[in-house]
Amino acid sequence: MSDRRTRILEASTRCIARDGVRGLRVEEVAAGAGVSTGLIYYHFKDRPGLLRATLDHVNERTERYTEPRGATARERLEETLLLELQDTDEVREVSAAWGELRATTVFDPQLRDQLRLSTAEWTAELAGLVRAAHTEEPARRAADPEDSAGRLVALVEGLSELWLSGSMELDRARALLRGAVALELG
Repeated sequence: MSDRRTRILEASTRCIARDGVRGLRVEEVAAGAGVSTGLIYYHFKDRPGLLRATLDHVNERTERYTEPRGATARERLEETLLLELQDTDEVREVSAAWGELRATTVFDPQLRDQLRLSTAEWTAELAGLVRAAHTEEPARRAADPEDSAGRLVALVEGLSELWLSGSMELDRARALLRGAVALELG
């Protein structure tokens, strides 16, 4: 990806995290990226194209900072989820932008389909880790891996919103997530 395109997507993510999707102005994105609005339209065609590309960019950024290093599948699963709840500027920005994009999908069918696919990929990845954990510890096998993964996705997204909004302390959110992983894996 070109440096200019990356700067545009970074600026778009910042604007969405700060002002929401409805507050996103192409002119502000251009100013934040240090490019012309014409260049944004050249790369993304229109505002919906910019939103779709930003959603992809947010997913790519998330994948970079949630790469687990644990030795066992259980450790990798827990670590992957806990890395979604880090007190860093990047995680706050990306998580806030994701929440804003998710909320917008209620009214935007194109973005909804893209978000659904992205969520399905993440859920499948987590289900694979649950399945691997069951293989490593067959005596502790609990629920269906896809069901477990779906509940964990919903929980981490909800906890992220509670933490970002100041309704829950980060340590409490992380403790609840650890407990959920323990319950899901038996």
